[in-house]
Amino acid sequence: MGGVIVTNPPKADAKDVEALAAFGVATVSEAMGRTGLLGPSIRPVQQGVRVAGTAVTVLSWPGDNLMIHAAVEQCGEGDILVVTTTSPCTDGLFGELFATALQKRGVRGVVLNTGIRDTQELRDMGFAAWSRAVSSQGTVKATGGSVNVPIAIDGQVVRPGDVIVADDDGVVVVPREKARETAEKSQAREAKEAATRAAFLEGQLGLDRYGLRDTLKQLGVEYQSYEEYTGAGS
Repeated sequence: MGGVIVTNPPKADAKDVEALAAFGVATVSEAMGRTGLLGPSIRPVQQGVRVAGTAVTVLSWPGDNLMIHAAVEQCGEGDILVVTTTSPCTDGLFGELFATALQKRGVRGVVLNTGIRDTQELRDMGFAAWSRAVSSQGTVKATGGSVNVPIAIDGQVVRPGDVIVADDDGVVVVPREKARETAEKSQAREAKEAATRAAFLEGQLGLDRYGLRDTLKQLGVEYQSYEEYTGAGS
């Protein structure tokens, strides 16, 4: 089976990537109109880590990690490796040796729509990883695939050079052309949330701050005393 390895694809500007790194996955997705999220099955193998970087994409054959080896050469400072397969696979395509090679090249982490192994070693070396499964099942290196081509994970298209933001809440992809706009919208959302947080600390209710009492009324939701609800006073 053939494939293609694309070299030097366009990437989001490094300053925009760093700006997005300041925000959580939830904030970034909300800033894009609640889009860009990979599915909830893509989970971190560590806790308390947030990374942002430019995607180097891999399309591999199930149970085969040959194209991850090919992708390492295409990775550089500030990248995040993003791997999927041509059909569902939970085998452990990635482990500590790959992470060692990628960390040496300045790669910030990996996102796998497959399995991962050596998770304790990855945590010990501080290499951030998100995956669909944890599996010790080994792989072969026998089938061609592609590097730096558009791939799809959970209905989200990830192109080489798009921005990946990942934290404890999951993973979001930001199209490279929208990186600056999304960073600006994320900053505005954070400022708005800071004002709301301050109001809540002073005792204001969300019902009042968001004007939700009228919404409840329009939906026909009524307030009743316990006696009225249970008929205890009749």
